[in-house]
Amino acid sequence: MEKCGADILVKCLETEGVDVVFGYPGGAVLAIYDALYDADIRHILVRHEQGAAHAADGYARATGRPGVCIATSGPGATNLVTGLATAYMDSVPVVAFTGQVATSWIGKDSFQEADITGITMPITKHNYLVKSTEDLPRVIKEAFYIATTGRPGPVLVDLPKDVSIGKCEFEYPSSVDLPGYKPTYEGHPKQVKELAKAITASSRPVLYVGGGVIWSGASDVLRELAELCDIPVTTTLTALGAFPTAHRLSLGMLGMHGTGYANLSVNECDLLIAVGARFDDRVIGDPRTFAPNAKVAHIDIDPAEIGKNVRYDIPIVGDARTVLESLIPQLSPMKRPEWLAQIAQWKKEWPLKYPRYADGIAPQYVIEQISDLTGGEAIVTTEVGQNQMWTAQFYKFKNARSFISSAGLGTMGFGFPAAIGAQIGRPDSLVIDIAGDGSFQMNIQELGTAVQYKLPVKVVILNNGYLGMVRQWQAMFHDKRYSSTALDYNPDFVAVAEAYGAKGIRVETEDEVRPSLERAFAEPGPVVVDVKVSREANVFPMVPPNMPISRMIRGDES
Repeated sequence: MEKCGADILVKCLETEGVDVVFGYPGGAVLAIYDALYDADIRHILVRHEQGAAHAADGYARATGRPGVCIATSGPGATNLVTGLATAYMDSVPVVAFTGQVATSWIGKDSFQEADITGITMPITKHNYLVKSTEDLPRVIKEAFYIATTGRPGPVLVDLPKDVSIGKCEFEYPSSVDLPGYKPTYEGHPKQVKELAKAITASSRPVLYVGGGVIWSGASDVLRELAELCDIPVTTTLTALGAFPTAHRLSLGMLGMHGTGYANLSVNECDLLIAVGARFDDRVIGDPRTFAPNAKVAHIDIDPAEIGKNVRYDIPIVGDARTVLESLIPQLSPMKRPEWLAQIAQWKKEWPLKYPRYADGIAPQYVIEQISDLTGGEAIVTTEVGQNQMWTAQFYKFKNARSFISSAGLGTMGFGFPAAIGAQIGRPDSLVIDIAGDGSFQMNIQELGTAVQYKLPVKVVILNNGYLGMVRQWQAMFHDKRYSSTALDYNPDFVAVAEAYGAKGIRVETEDEVRPSLERAFAEPGPVVVDVKVSREANVFPMVPPNMPISRMIRGDES
């Protein structure tokens, strides 16, 4: 039986198990929206297409399933760009569908035409311009396969109007055959054996864990390896939650704003085992001095990452879970009392701490209270900047997929729409966006989405009246010349929340923090908690750019 392209798209989505899409309609996707009207797929109407991409991203990170978003042609499609770049940098499986002018009008500067495949080529894992309705089932099958296999990433499918309304016989492919795309999942046995020998011979090993551990579902085997061989674990920003923060072997996050003891442990280790991590510049500082005493083993499903930024001794291309499962049987239980005693000493010398401030609430205190009230069990999203780093430092994560934040691209405005996507993907979870007053305003309009769909997302704004992280760098490296970083005309966030139909709570003293949070978390709908924090509180420790990660500014506020 013949179906039109829009109906084929909907049927393909249903076959792929898609239960929700995030989008914003327009002329070039009217046929698709007409098909969605009767579909067994929930559509979430966002207030800006960027919100659709971030919500799909948050949904994917919270659930492990691909997030899907739809936008019309031209400005609708280009508004997805920041969200796709965010997903690309953090290896998140998002499938985006964009409308396009009819094929006969492509390249003629038609109304709302944009070369979205050309624009997004550098920021997608792959993209397609579909030129015939007959190609649509194959393309959609391939899009979901590419987005979710190997190293995950976003895929864009551009749909001209005549493809959406054209008709053909529908048959969804049962398999995918892409000769040039064959991800490697099994680590080479010789290299895995070499790593097992290195672990046995090592006296000061460290596991350096990235987001690939979460995407491969390897948190349990990571913990098994760490406990079996007494290996301390440090994580990147995207891997927070992959290993419990309170575990005796946890070093927390490393890098520019990592813990002092994580950075010192990496600096002094004799074996660094990188698992699903890409040696980002914010992690390694000066690459010439990173882990200077260590043999480096690098496990990653993407061969392009191995050796890209840091030298290696034992390269293993493969899926994190698969490689660790093959490694563990080759190891025997080990104890490392001297190494762990040294790390315990560093933990005493470099505790995460903060002062009390005379001009406002300590933002770190707010994070601690959120962590204590939730028991580390909430799904926490963040915006970007100081709020993000304080959350990474002071929230005690317990579980994988409980921390959602833009790491590689550092996208302000990400956290709130991502929280919406996470809440829809995991409706029974408490979802909290820890925000800055600058970042929150970038997608504040998504309050309308949260209210419309009765999503109980909680936003906690650490309101310091500045673009806080930029101001901190100006204070430290530009003689406190605060050029264009003061937010002197912020709105009344409580009034804005209430104008949208959400609950607003203002917090001005430390005594109000905990009861206000308790009240917010108990509310059945969306809540914005506006916390007046110290204006010039800083994030410490801090490694200055391009310096060794052992060269940390401790953070004496004086």
